[in-house]
Amino acid sequence: MSENASIEEAISKFVESLEEEQKNDKLLESNNIKESYIDEDTEEYYEEEIFEEGEHIVEEDWQKAEKIKGFIEKVIALVTNSEVSEITYDDMSGKINIYGKDLGIAIGKNGKNMEAIEYILNLYVKRKNLSDKSITIDIKDYKKKKFEIIKNLALKMAGKAIKEQKKIILKPMPSYERKIIHDVLSDNKEVKTKSKNKEPYRRIIIYPLKEN
Repeated sequence: MSENASIEEAISKFVESLEEEQKNDKLLESNNIKESYIDEDTEEYYEEEIFEEGEHIVEEDWQKAEKIKGFIEKVIALVTNSEVSEITYDDMSGKINIYGKDLGIAIGKNGKNMEAIEYILNLYVKRKNLSDKSITIDIKDYKKKKFEIIKNLALKMAGKAIKEQKKIILKPMPSYERKIIHDVLSDNKEVKTKSKNKEPYRRIIIYPLKEN
C-alpha cells in the first residue's frame, strides 16, 4: 500500500470514528450540570445530570480556540508522522496556520491531505459547537504561496484567451484553487469562468467575451 493510500485510509477511519461517536452522543457538548447526593434512607451515592431552563454553560473563546488547536494537532499526529511546532488560530476569520517539521505528508499531493484534514476539523468544530464559521487551514503557508502561483496562472490564461479568442481549459484543481481563479477573474469584463466535470476531475474553463 502506498503512503498516500495509507494516509487516505487513516483519514477515512478517523472520520468514521467521529461519526460513530456522534451516534453515541459523545461528540455533542452537554448543557446539563451534574449533581451528586446521598440518599439519607439507603445511604447510597447518586449522580444525576440536571438542566435548568435558561441557564447554559458558556465556554470562553480562548477555551474553544484551545480545543480547536488541540484537536488539529491530534489529527495530524494520528494520520502522519509530522511534528507540529506552532498553530495559530484567528477566530474572527476562522483561519488556522500550522507550522512544524516534516509536514509535507499532512499537505499531500496538490493539498489533498490538507483538504481532508480540514474537512475532519470542520466536522469536529460543528458537532462540538466551537465556532459558527467554516474553518480553513494552511500548512507551512502552502495556500499562501499557492495563491500567488494560481493568481498569476489565472491572469496569464485569461490574457491568452482574450488574445487568441478561444476558450482555455485548465487542468483539474482542488476546490480552493478553482475559487482563486474565479475570484481573480470575476472583475475581468473580457472573460468568464465556468467549472466543468465532477470531482476529482473538476476543472475551470476560461471563455473570452467578444464585444458585440
